[in-house]
Amino acid sequence: MSRPDTPDIARLKAARTALWCGAIVVSMAGLAFASVPLYDLFCRVTGFGGTPMVRSVAASGQSDRVMQVRFDANVSPHLGWSFEAETSAVQARVGETKTIFYKVTNRSDRPSTGIATFNVQPSHAGAHFVKMQCFCFTEHTLGPGESMEAPVVFYIDPDIEANRDLRNIHSITLSYTYFPSKNGQPVAGSVADAKTGGDKPKL
Repeated sequence: MSRPDTPDIARLKAARTALWCGAIVVSMAGLAFASVPLYDLFCRVTGFGGTPMVRSVAASGQSDRVMQVRFDANVSPHLGWSFEAETSAVQARVGETKTIFYKVTNRSDRPSTGIATFNVQPSHAGAHFVKMQCFCFTEHTLGPGESMEAPVVFYIDPDIEANRDLRNIHSITLSYTYFPSKNGQPVAGSVADAKTGGDKPKL
């Protein structure tokens, strides 16, 4: 029959348990913090989840296949900005580099900071939509009434021709959403509202 712990031993065991629990919580928080940029990097490299690929060089060739690329612009209801593309769509040959501009304006009476996220639809086309220049994932601060124009340089990777699942796809939509941001990250509440169907501003 085991002897009951003395008060000192019991306190020591409790302290060790608390220390282990604290270490686990800190480790999980660190992992969660690190997972955001790691997941973002994974998506950019693989095109997972409709995330366009990011490269610094143009396509090595073009094909005769022409696709329509549509441009969607959304703003969180928590950010008093207007946001729109210069055109709703363009025709692009596969492998052809195209440039379009988006315009964002702070409609509020105070300075505010926002950051844009994006995806591609259909999502399985993300691995073949390549952006060479983009304003996404970069914080921008605009004063009251201030506007900014930002380019998006892109092309559709010729490798799409070998993808049987995309042979009947004739249009791709590039969609951006601006959120209020802090320390380089979208504000959590604004993202949650957007996912649950928050009001979409009329531009």
